[in-house]
Amino acid sequence: MPIPIVNSIASWFLKKRSHQIELFVKYPIEVQEELLQHLISKGRNTEVGKRYDFASIRTYQDFARQVPVSTYEEIEYDIERTRQGTRNIFWPGHIKFFAKSSGTTSSKSKFIPVSLESLEDCHYAASKDLLCMYLNNNPDAELFLGKSLRLGGSKELYEQNGTVFGDLSAILIDNMPFWAEFSSTPSNDVSLMSDWETKMQAIVDETIMENVTSLAGVPSWMLVLLNHVLEKTGAESVLEIWPNLEVYFHGGVSFEPYRDQYQKILPSSDFRYYEIYNASEGFFAIQDQNDSNELLLMLDYGIFYEFIPMDTYGRPEEKVIPLSEVEVGKNYAIIITTNAGLWRYKIGDTVRFTSISPYRIKVSGRTKHHINVFGEELIIENAETALKKTAKAHDLEIVDYTAGPIFMEGREKGAHEWIIEFKQPPTDLVGFSSKLDLALQEVNSDYEAKRYNNTTLNPPTVHCAREKLFYDWLKEKDKLGGQHKIPRLSNTREYVDELLRLNDN
Repeated sequence: MPIPIVNSIASWFLKKRSHQIELFVKYPIEVQEELLQHLISKGRNTEVGKRYDFASIRTYQDFARQVPVSTYEEIEYDIERTRQGTRNIFWPGHIKFFAKSSGTTSSKSKFIPVSLESLEDCHYAASKDLLCMYLNNNPDAELFLGKSLRLGGSKELYEQNGTVFGDLSAILIDNMPFWAEFSSTPSNDVSLMSDWETKMQAIVDETIMENVTSLAGVPSWMLVLLNHVLEKTGAESVLEIWPNLEVYFHGGVSFEPYRDQYQKILPSSDFRYYEIYNASEGFFAIQDQNDSNELLLMLDYGIFYEFIPMDTYGRPEEKVIPLSEVEVGKNYAIIITTNAGLWRYKIGDTVRFTSISPYRIKVSGRTKHHINVFGEELIIENAETALKKTAKAHDLEIVDYTAGPIFMEGREKGAHEWIIEFKQPPTDLVGFSSKLDLALQEVNSDYEAKRYNNTTLNPPTVHCAREKLFYDWLKEKDKLGGQHKIPRLSNTREYVDELLRLNDN
């Protein structure tokens, strides 16, 4: 089909959808309030709805007063009942699908409910919106003349008591609309293969002869795949294999640690990177501008948003606020209420608002992934900004990293301990460590105060990781592929000690 016809069809969908997007951009609070009333109405006759008397809720204030904020552990019992086939607990009717997610902080699996409404009105709607936004910003795109190489999780689906669980990507692929399956590669059979390393080779074999025009997947694992492609073909650049490749839609982890590596294997100033923010619990935000690292918060996907300012998080004075009260530049933990029956649920992510007209965000980290043992409040965004600056100064590429505390012992002060895998190890690790320390002080005043004259913190200790250390660590834990991530920062030494032991073997 000629490109003008393909793009004109896509433009028709875009125009149809653009009015709705303009509506929530112009009236964000009203759209969210109307959505909340719809969700409460739908959940009124569920067990949760009766437990918290949804029938009496008239305002957001009623909702906030009557429905408690919850973690997974607090609703796990009811989730297990739902997985056993009990209906009408969180959401009307039967929830068939559960996204299995262990996150990065625990080997214990979580089973996140995925309703049919959330599949259609959130996940698949977001996929269409992403393509439409990209086409709107790039009207000469030839995206639809080729296929999208999608890289999802490596687990198949399992059925139990009439419900199905597995990676979210497997659930999405299994229920994929025909239009999406037709335009994607590899095949569903290959996409759902269980063994990650076998699957990698199968994807390479199946896709190198395709006309791939876009990539979609988690940056860390997509980079592994693309390096496999280069190794198999002997090419220097991915664009030698797929000359019509024009955009990479990425999400799941921060792209910044991988940006330089991608730009080396995709050496084109015209190549586009588009970020998304999605999780097992829902699809939250989309980059809606070229060459931007800000994400438009999508307010009509069946998700009602609340936020906890991180300066009160976990403290007696902790407070929850609606979207109307957020401020630019502040860090917030996200609370969601969804059309899959999650009610005031802590997802564990933190965001920072870059704009409130429209509401745009940056993902700044995880509520559990920071170091605050000594009052330094170091978050992932600080770490990655400092690492990028230091690596650039030393002309280095960072493959992966993690950091944790060195606890005070006797009169010895505390410190941070970093394990960093470099593409090529630095010739001056001491100099790198010193510059990293200074860069961290520049981006975090609390860290700077603790480091002043070594008041509380000694200089950081930095170790060079052997090649593929982090890959082997994930493989050992059966966490290759999909949404599995390296825990970047931790208040404990669990990950640092495990990795140091493996590094010495």
